[in-house]
Amino acid sequence: MKKLVVALLLALAPAPLAAQGVVASADPRASEAGREMLAAGGSAADAALAMMLALTVVEPQSSGFGGGGFFLHHDAETRLLSSIDGREAAPAAARPDRFMGVDGKPMPFRDGWMSGRSVGVPGNIRLAAMAHRKWGKLEWSALFAPAIRLAEQGFAVTAPLAGAAAGLAPAWKDFPAIGALYAPGGTAVREGDTVRNPELAALLKRIAAEGPDAFYTGGNAEALVAAINGSRGAPGDMTTADLAVYEAKARPPVCGRYRSYKICGMGPPSSGATTVIQILGQLERFDMKAMGAGSPQAWVLLGESMRLAYADREKYLGDPDFVSVPVAGLIDPGYIARRSQLIARGDVATAWSAGTPPGAQPRTAAVQNEVAGTTHFVAIDAEGDMVSMTSTVESAFGSQVVANGLVLNNELTDFTFAPERDGAAVANRVEPGKRPLSSMSPTIVYDGEDQPILAVGSAGGKRIIMHVAKTLVGVLDWGLPVGDALALPNLYFDRAGLMIEDNDAGRALAPGMAAIGATRTADLGSKLTALQRTPSGWVGAADPRSVGTALTQ
Repeated sequence: MKKLVVALLLALAPAPLAAQGVVASADPRASEAGREMLAAGGSAADAALAMMLALTVVEPQSSGFGGGGFFLHHDAETRLLSSIDGREAAPAAARPDRFMGVDGKPMPFRDGWMSGRSVGVPGNIRLAAMAHRKWGKLEWSALFAPAIRLAEQGFAVTAPLAGAAAGLAPAWKDFPAIGALYAPGGTAVREGDTVRNPELAALLKRIAAEGPDAFYTGGNAEALVAAINGSRGAPGDMTTADLAVYEAKARPPVCGRYRSYKICGMGPPSSGATTVIQILGQLERFDMKAMGAGSPQAWVLLGESMRLAYADREKYLGDPDFVSVPVAGLIDPGYIARRSQLIARGDVATAWSAGTPPGAQPRTAAVQNEVAGTTHFVAIDAEGDMVSMTSTVESAFGSQVVANGLVLNNELTDFTFAPERDGAAVANRVEPGKRPLSSMSPTIVYDGEDQPILAVGSAGGKRIIMHVAKTLVGVLDWGLPVGDALALPNLYFDRAGLMIEDNDAGRALAPGMAAIGATRTADLGSKLTALQRTPSGWVGAADPRSVGTALTQ
């Protein structure tokens, strides 16, 4: 029945869809794992989960099931969009002063990062189990086969992995388990070296055979707790009970309009959808298409809209199970239109402070740490089901703590270190069981007839939102093929003003942007992946800055 309904929908669609699957990820071995699932008759969910597991092995500096993620799923038959929150959670012993020093001030980021104290309860295996239960076609164990092969037989080190290892190897004298894997004998692995991880292979086999409880209970849970609480620096306080009670959560997706399109993404504790929708909505009154991708003015407008939206992000976003997040108010068209009036054509906005969206409670703004790690991958199957998933262990190699060959996250450093500001509690303060605010932005875009036309997401910490927003402007306003939109220069900001990526395109735009407002070039890498519907079917694309690939089944 499902195949019949899908065939009818495809016949009515304004543009034909490919009769085969497409995947894209930030590593060719992961993309191949996804393609392998599709070739075996698997669904988009199967392909995405196999990519997440393979990335655990080959991209330990960025992602894996030692961390968490957000999963966005479009069902072609029902046209339902669903999302799963697999974000890491603070242990029951966590307190608001977790990252405060003895002097009463926030501790240096590095002190919180490289420690067991930074590890949150990993969420990706529970996320995977929920997604597989809802949308999987293949056996659970089949999803693990590519990752097991890579861990057992070995894989060639990529340039990104080698670079991250070289930068951190000196610190691994205090973390011998990770040093043994990625800096054996004290020398960091180099591009092209072969890494084998038999302990991780054994863990993958246990979870494949016994299910997700093999990760969250029993021997593995005990190994995780021992590694976290026995780590150098600031030890953690996780218990086996913290692991046993963790649950992935189905969350309502957040959608808003931009011109004739519907933009959908992950709701809180992600700040991705609300902030992307605000950035785009505030630009709607400007003729971005007429200005074009080569216009410095267009990029300054994009930057000004970004700064306004990020101000609201810092003040209002957090875990909705703990704080009131005014999602409807943040994406209210009237509120967005009023915020847009702060952007003057060709001029720099006079204020980038947060607004007061409808339904917002009084709130204190606070700056949150979030470093440029993470990964993103996308999949669509022959029936048109689609997944956009972002996965992370946060900083390079997470907390530096390893258990059973698995790199564990440092996601708790995504909480705001200072729990109060101006005498009031901040939304993103540490609390037991709470999930830290995230910028991960898995996104799916629909056309005016409610047909999916684009799926996209990125790595990059707090810059993720902006990487996604500039890609959407590139495709929806400037009419670029998605691969070209990914390659557009990245844009961000700091206290000194806007920053445009230090590449050929960014350097060409920078002088004109600087004439309007403070702008300089900077290193702003990204790791985007995307799917796009074209007249000849679906195509995939991976960021040219990465080693990623897109494959068609």
